[in-house]
Amino acid sequence: MNAEIISIGDELLIGQVINTNASWIGTQLNLAGIKVQQVSCISDNKQHIISALKEAEDRADIILITGGLGPTKDDITKTTLCEYFNSGMVFNEQAYRNVERLFNERGVEVTPLNRKQAEVPANCKMLLNIYGTAPGMWFEEKSKVYVSMPGVPYEMKYIITEHVLPMLKQKFKLPAIIHKTVLTQGIGESFLSEMIAAWEDSLAEEEIKLAYLPSPGMVRLRLSASGEDAKKLEAAVDKKVEELKVLVPQYIYGYEVYGEEKEGLEKIVGDLLRSKKASLATAESCTGGYIAHLITSIAGSSDYFKGSVISYANEIKINELGVSASAIEKHGAVSQQVVEQMAAGIRKKFNTDYAIAVSGIAGPGGGSAEKPVGTVWIAIASPKGIKASKHLFGNNRERNIRKTALEALNLLRKEI
Repeated sequence: MNAEIISIGDELLIGQVINTNASWIGTQLNLAGIKVQQVSCISDNKQHIISALKEAEDRADIILITGGLGPTKDDITKTTLCEYFNSGMVFNEQAYRNVERLFNERGVEVTPLNRKQAEVPANCKMLLNIYGTAPGMWFEEKSKVYVSMPGVPYEMKYIITEHVLPMLKQKFKLPAIIHKTVLTQGIGESFLSEMIAAWEDSLAEEEIKLAYLPSPGMVRLRLSASGEDAKKLEAAVDKKVEELKVLVPQYIYGYEVYGEEKEGLEKIVGDLLRSKKASLATAESCTGGYIAHLITSIAGSSDYFKGSVISYANEIKINELGVSASAIEKHGAVSQQVVEQMAAGIRKKFNTDYAIAVSGIAGPGGGSAEKPVGTVWIAIASPKGIKASKHLFGNNRERNIRKTALEALNLLRKEI
């Protein structure tokens, strides 16, 4: 069963609004066993809408449309759908009572313009929208299902959850679609691909597809399978994940279950610290507090995180962390000697079990032949001592900061 999502709105095309609706809908459809073949984003233009519908019905069994259902003149989706399905508009009493209720709750009267929100194409099934004045509309034509919904996210989500998904499950026999994502850090996409080439080839025997999802500092490996027996699919995917764990255990730090909240390294490290009743502090130079930001983005991080010193300037390294001026003068701020002293200094200053320290050249300037842009030293201090490592992350400042933070958190995870 294939679906297509059509998002309508000039605001999406000019980048004024991010199309989060399509992402959320795609997830919900996959969880229900429906594959999304294409997502289209089009303008508030009648011909564009009609063309998109004609193209979509050739590819998909289910076409979901969001946007263009407001009461103003620029919202033309409803009238265009009437033309496309050769239907007239009718007044829906239930939809109007909903509009009245919403306006009464706000203490205002329904205007003639908003009364028109209760008009829907005669050949659609009205889907009540308790959070807004624009109802959803369900059409069935030529064995295809078309659903038009408002673009306001919480209104669309209500209609999908309460109406569309239950109706689709009732109408169609849907297969199971299983996704499991393995999270890796510390190795690039091409190197990882070479290491697991034989394992990747073996996935075809189980009809499992693999997708590489690289981002700065990490690569996610998504395994996907579809069929009638969900338990059998899950077992097959889990077996392949176990095989992967044997091949690259040093790079795997976690997993994502599709549709559930994603756990980043900051959450995994936090859980480890909490389980050990251990504490952490950070000393950051090139990351400027980004590692502390990630750590404190997790609710309850005050259980284990004591604080940070952003030692961007050398005098802060010296005065606040106890780094020796001679070490900086002899080896430079970006060096093993300095980052180890930073880690020892912050651990002592905040009296923590663990500490992270980073010093590097984020760029785009400041590099040299000996220490090019992207050179970073990371140190992890623990009750067992200090471990430092050198990294070369590249010449993009934003990526260097992100990669440094993820590498530091993963090194701490391994140490714990």
